[in-house]
Amino acid sequence: MKTEKLKGKIKKMDFKPSVLAEQVSRILTEAILEGALAGGDQLIEAELQKQFEISRSPLREAFRSLEKKGLVDIIPRKGTFVKRVTRRDVEENFPVRAVLEGLAAQEASQKMTTKGLEEMKGALDTMAAAVKKNHTMAYWRGHLKFHDIFIKASENEILIAILKTLRMHSLWYRFSYQYYREDLKSALGVHQKIYDLFQHQDTGKQKIRRLVEKHIQTGYHRFLAYLDELAIQPSIKKDNLTRTSRNHNEH
Repeated sequence: MKTEKLKGKIKKMDFKPSVLAEQVSRILTEAILEGALAGGDQLIEAELQKQFEISRSPLREAFRSLEKKGLVDIIPRKGTFVKRVTRRDVEENFPVRAVLEGLAAQEASQKMTTKGLEEMKGALDTMAAAVKKNHTMAYWRGHLKFHDIFIKASENEILIAILKTLRMHSLWYRFSYQYYREDLKSALGVHQKIYDLFQHQDTGKQKIRRLVEKHIQTGYHRFLAYLDELAIQPSIKKDNLTRTSRNHNEH
């Protein structure tokens, strides 16, 4: 199991007995989302107990929490494994998230506060700085905060809860496939337009809803195109090997 990044995260944690399982779940979630723990990796109890310096009970509770989030599979008599991300996961996530996040933006458009706008501007500035430095992880952290602000501003608790899971999985899918092909500069421009619409609330709720939906759908189609490339590459390599072998035999 890849443990070096995980060990670094564990050292930074200030563990509190009353919330051990929650803290362990959070750090393992981060490790999975950021790729420190990859799809198919087994979470070995004895190893993690030693690293976290905890008993079996909070660790198993943390595993159950990860299972509820859809990040791991707990297989009886075999163990706990990080889920592998599939194309179907992507196909089921993005279209639903596009519609619901667009709805959240629409509901937030008339409820956004001055403080909320200031926080969005701060997240946008973080994203802009990350684009200049070509710092992908920093960009996605700012991106996550930007969207969280208007989702929470919708004040629709059902939407907020559903989107929390959908957005967490979406980020996980990107990092699982090392999907960094999105044009971050172009995406930054879209977020600037979203921010501008929130600033001018008289522009209409439907306009901001459509823009957010289109932004997510664009990312979705680019992601599928990337997955198609990955699927084709093994065939290309095989064809090239066959062609090379044939040419060699002819000579």
